[in-house]
Amino acid sequence: MEFKDRVAMITGAGGRLGRPCALAFAREGARVLMTDLHDANLERAALDVRATGATVAAVAGDISRQDHVERIVGEGSRAIGPVDVLVNFAAYAPTNTVAEVTVEEWDKTFAVNVRGTMLCCKTVSAQMIQRGSGGVIINISSGASTSARIGGAHYCGSKAAVNMMTEVLAIELGPHGIRVNAIAPGLFMDTVLHTTDEAPHPYVRDMLKAIPLGRTGELDEIANAALFLASPRASYVHGEIFYVTGGTHCGRTHMAAARGVGAQQAIDQKR
Repeated sequence: MEFKDRVAMITGAGGRLGRPCALAFAREGARVLMTDLHDANLERAALDVRATGATVAAVAGDISRQDHVERIVGEGSRAIGPVDVLVNFAAYAPTNTVAEVTVEEWDKTFAVNVRGTMLCCKTVSAQMIQRGSGGVIINISSGASTSARIGGAHYCGSKAAVNMMTEVLAIELGPHGIRVNAIAPGLFMDTVLHTTDEAPHPYVRDMLKAIPLGRTGELDEIANAALFLASPRASYVHGEIFYVTGGTHCGRTHMAAARGVGAQQAIDQKR
């Protein structure tokens, strides 16, 4: 019960990455403020988290809007207490080449991934500073933040911005006792590993060849990284981009050639 009597705010809590993180903090005793753009997803996830016995506040909203973020943090804090740990999972991840992308899609990607993350950090850190008791902020970046890919100019660029924002916030908020880090996940495909019951998705097939561990990540492995970074065990970890990629960020070209058969075996094991 490492987070007993602490409040963890999880954005994107109705999503496939945010929900396991909310559950993980709940199981460690935290009170959980959950938010998501989609009411139905949020309510389903909140039911699961409440089933652990945790105290939960679920407040839907659009994190790219300042008034929504202020409402989410305000309502949540009144219901279960001020935020001690913020984990920014909410994201938008389209795929389109620069030649194909619309201005609206480009703007939405940066609005959610960069402005939304900034607004949550800004609002919650102001509350933390006012309280004077420190806190923890964990932004969710991506392995794509340092690895270019076709169709990812807007997503890769937005996550690269999250990396730099994390480092700047670490400098600005460290003197207030607020630790700021980012988690950069690699390939976490779980239920969408295959295009059909039999055929692996070509993107997954190619990516597996480049992962030294030869498998996709399990959702709990991101949650476990967040628990560590939020805990006193990471008390001197600050301003870091914490890669949870199975080693992908170490380099791809030679690993892709070297793994070959092993990657196919990993696909078969996942079926």
